[in-house]
Amino acid sequence: MICPYCQSDTGEEALVCSACGRDIAIPASLIAERDALLRKREMIRDELHKAEAKIAMLRSQTKFR
Repeated sequence: MICPYCQSDTGEEALVCSACGRDIAIPASLIAERDALLRKREMIRDELHKAEAKIAMLRSQTKFR
């Protein structure tokens, strides 16, 4: 089994990663759900940065009027 946190190769029966010490007995479905949420968070952050840039642009345009 590969540790989902540090990517170290652990034994198939391991409950705790020998490299990073984290619990790796987490069901695969929870790891997949976590990964999906992390991707969604990154998409939302990207949208936020784009919106902030647009707001900054609009504010700078109104200063010159």
